[in-house]
Amino acid sequence: MNTYNNDPEAVSLPTPEQYRVTQQDGTERPFQNEYWDDKEPGLYVDVVSGGPRFTSVDKFDRLGWSSFTRPLEPTNVVENVDRSHGMTHTEVRSKHGDSHLGYLFPDRPRDKGGLRYCMNSASLRFIHRDQLEIEGHREYLKLFAQGA
Repeated sequence: MNTYNNDPEAVSLPTPEQYRVTQQDGTERPFQNEYWDDKEPGLYVDVVSGGPRFTSVDKFDRLGWSSFTRPLEPTNVVENVDRSHGMTHTEVRSKHGDSHLGYLFPDRPRDKGGLRYCMNSASLRFIHRDQLEIEGHREYLKLFAQGA
């Protein structure tokens, strides 16, 4: 298995929005981000480290942000208690890239564990299923096989 660490070049060359979200713990506006309504099959990787974080297989009801029922590999994300803005919620960060990804909420869908990983598009890069092998993520192709 690959180890994906914070890539200094990726951190130095993001768009202003990617930097604000991943390095300054920002949040995008709902319905005004790249992947909130994306329905294509593929893998979502951390824009800073390139590490795989979520798949379209676990994506659900477009609530204004990309929402997933679970991370691809739970050991590659860190969940921190965040008490900012006068409330307590769970922040989700990339373990190896230490980038802010979004927040975890215990409000959806019950039949799949009841969790909603609400992620910022600016913290992710989408790799279409057809590009996984070229991008070095061949091991995840099986997730998108017919009937899987």
